[in-house]
Amino acid sequence: MDDAMTDLHPLDQAIRLERDGKILRGATSPAYANMAGPFGGATAAVLLNAVMIDERRLADPIALTVNFCGPIADGAFEIEARLIRGGKNTQHWSVELSQNGAIAATASVVCGVRRPTWTHLPTAAPRAPAFKDVAPPDTPRPLPWVQRYDMRFIEGDLGRFPRNDGVLRPARSLIWLQDIPARPLDFVSLAALSDTFLVRIMLVRGTFQPMATVSMTTYFHVGGEELARIGAAPVLGDANADVFHDCFADQTCALWSEDGRLLANGVQVTWYKE
Repeated sequence: MDDAMTDLHPLDQAIRLERDGKILRGATSPAYANMAGPFGGATAAVLLNAVMIDERRLADPIALTVNFCGPIADGAFEIEARLIRGGKNTQHWSVELSQNGAIAATASVVCGVRRPTWTHLPTAAPRAPAFKDVAPPDTPRPLPWVQRYDMRFIEGDLGRFPRNDGVLRPARSLIWLQDIPARPLDFVSLAALSDTFLVRIMLVRGTFQPMATVSMTTYFHVGGEELARIGAAPVLGDANADVFHDCFADQTCALWSEDGRLLANGVQVTWYKE
């Protein structure tokens, strides 16, 4: 690895892409490894980055949907980003990640031009103690991707896992989140942060079983300049679920700034089996 790469934040290394004609080439990062393949948030971030670095992009992203079509193996991958349609206000992109000729993940990205206009923020951030007043968990963090985040649970810590008490616990988690090392917030980091909440069935049932995210959507509610002003501050994450039914479940999340600004929110569909 050259000096330029070693100077990059681990997330920036994970989303690094090199252009080869219409194709962008990248590779999974050991720093964001999951139980099998890469952390889904890192995959979401690199798919979004394919649009962020495209010279045809005219505005900041407002929506990102990622569909995990199949396993992503450790190693090299190719990404192709296509501008489907664009106008004065929005651009619509389609992005595909493939390995060995097979599509492993797809994404749609919508970029939108923000102009000063009427603003109304009816929803307040959850009440929570300050980041500095919440201790990091003292439980082991064996997965590499988990070690890339400072996670300070206010509510809904996984705790001892697995457990066999048969108790169904609430699906909600309230947690302060920050990159390790701290990194200025931007859209790719928000995309990754939106997937840091463990699959909710782990929290509710406390059992280990086959599970995975099938599709995730993140909506961005601030512009790039607003994110730049926030800098490398932690964000307050709020995750929950409404339904677990016949192998599939939903999962919602919201990410708030320290001063109570909603930065992003989203929803996932997850899969599980007995």
